[in-house]
Amino acid sequence: MASDDVATEAPVAEAAPADPALLDAEILPRASRSMLLDAVRTNAGYFVVGERGHVLVSEDGKAWTQAAIPTRATLTSIASADGMLWAAGHDGVIVHSTDGGQTWTRRRAAPWSYDIVDPSEGVPVMDLLFTDASHGFAIGAYSLMLVTTDGGVTRSPRSVLGDADEEDALADSGPAADTGDDWTFDASDLELDAEADPHFNAITRAGSGDLVIVGERGAFFRSRDGGETWERKRLPYEGSMFGVLAWEGEHLLAFGLRGNVLESHDLGSTWTAVETGVSTSLMGGHALANGGAILVGANGVVLMRPDAGSPFVATTFETATGETPLLSNVLPAGDAGYLVIGDKGADLYRPQ
Repeated sequence: MASDDVATEAPVAEAAPADPALLDAEILPRASRSMLLDAVRTNAGYFVVGERGHVLVSEDGKAWTQAAIPTRATLTSIASADGMLWAAGHDGVIVHSTDGGQTWTRRRAAPWSYDIVDPSEGVPVMDLLFTDASHGFAIGAYSLMLVTTDGGVTRSPRSVLGDADEEDALADSGPAADTGDDWTFDASDLELDAEADPHFNAITRAGSGDLVIVGERGAFFRSRDGGETWERKRLPYEGSMFGVLAWEGEHLLAFGLRGNVLESHDLGSTWTAVETGVSTSLMGGHALANGGAILVGANGVVLMRPDAGSPFVATTFETATGETPLLSNVLPAGDAGYLVIGDKGADLYRPQ
């Protein structure tokens, strides 16, 4: 383990014994109705994660079983590769399963305490990416990046930050997305400079094999050498992006605050604003064949396009009780349509 890594050993020794990050998740009868934040599909079925350390598994997206997890921290992300699973979230927690999700081990916890002064203390992990069973990345708030080469058993911090490329400023990055808003701030409040250490919200691997990160205030980073070095760019929209999808080659789609969607075919060198017809924030999405995509977000919004040449069409998901939840992610569910998750739990959705 790298000497400057903030892993389980150091924070656990100092944190209060009752810290939720260090307690086992409680098995609750309505966990599938709790707030859920990310989902992945493996040969064992669907896995979803969310508040209070909830990890649930289902073969069909209807009946769910809660797994025993060694943390009560909110889990924001789950990833799989080569039959292994990792989940991560608040308090810097990372948990790992080597047997397809049957048992889990806590690999990292960095809860805040009075006794430790460290910049990554208490920082949440927002997304995970594993390219195989050994090599992976965890990213999060305040530009957190942890890199592993042994499946997450040990991790090393890595700095991604560099000088913003002035040649890729807003005016030269392609058509800007609509930044109109209804906030109570005046115009000067909205003219924000780039964060020195922006929150990283999502990481993905393009079809070319290159890596990209999106985050707050138009932050965008890309790596053409497997994550060893990173190039800092700016998006033409100055708000936060919460997710990024990838297809073949250098085709990307970033989505986020107030319904803004940006598309690039050159790994983020240039971007085009994509019309969505909605102003609600988009929180999750899934890439479909031929450049198609499904995006989900606040107020039950669901955006779909069948291919890259078609416009997005908006529909609304409602629960059985007529609620329109904040949707955090979506996965194809075969003949059942799509699995959607959010602040009202997990459901199946079949577009009309």
